[in-house]
Amino acid sequence: MRLAITHETRYRYSPPVQTAQHVAHLQPAHTPCQKVISHRMQVEPHASVQHNIDAFFNHRAYWALTNPHDGLMVRAYSELETSAIAPGTSAQSWESVREHFRYRGGHPCDVHSGFVFGSHHAPVHEVFLTYAQSSFTPGRSLMQAAQELTARMHRDFRYETASTDINTPALEALQDKRGVCQDFAHILLACLRSLGLPARYVSGYLLTQPPPGQARLVGSDASHAWASVYLPQLAQHACQGWLDLDPTNDRTGLASPGEDYVRLAVGRDFADVSPLRGVLQGGGAHTLEVAVTVAPLGA
Repeated sequence: MRLAITHETRYRYSPPVQTAQHVAHLQPAHTPCQKVISHRMQVEPHASVQHNIDAFFNHRAYWALTNPHDGLMVRAYSELETSAIAPGTSAQSWESVREHFRYRGGHPCDVHSGFVFGSHHAPVHEVFLTYAQSSFTPGRSLMQAAQELTARMHRDFRYETASTDINTPALEALQDKRGVCQDFAHILLACLRSLGLPARYVSGYLLTQPPPGQARLVGSDASHAWASVYLPQLAQHACQGWLDLDPTNDRTGLASPGEDYVRLAVGRDFADVSPLRGVLQGGGAHTLEVAVTVAPLGA
């Protein structure tokens, strides 16, 4: 599947911002399931944009604005080709994966061990452990247990736009059983990590379909988020060991939940992969507008 993605962010400041530094994660990754055909980014006011690779091997852009400005516009445009990979399966029990990542003095450390620990938005807590345990019965394969937990979250939780924001704790969203995709991703991460399992946050996009008979609306889509859990038994598979889990839509898959998904970046939680963030000097009240369009290439 060939997809075109436009992600536009506009800030307006009053009074003007004097200086600013910004970081963006808006360039999709090359993965076994997606090939980036082209990517470009436009920034206004004009800035010299630099690029590097962060600690999680994501593409990262950064720039500085040294003159007063009353607004910021960042537009990222990407064209990709997505595909499925060969199916795979793992009967590895969740307990054996937990033991694989248990610390032992003098033994080598798995490179993915950092994803076992709690993070700001996805803490380790007994409440998450209690919610997850009915899916993680003794001896059950990690793949089956994680897929059941994902499906159970999809049944138990209500998607409700604007019911939360990035500062809403995952514990509160779990208690209320409502939120948006990033809440569900953080809850799933916290459940898996509370079991001692390595899990990471995935930011990206999902191709949505307009209602029958209606045109696709430009700028009406949104960024998406899901989680993935690591299975050491599949480290040599094309998925590189990662099983993606989307509780918002009850979709799972190795390396991607499907060809209609696009991965931007991965990290411990949203804080590592925020599409755009910055440090401002001056300014005051501001407004934010975000418009995302995901469409089949040529549509």
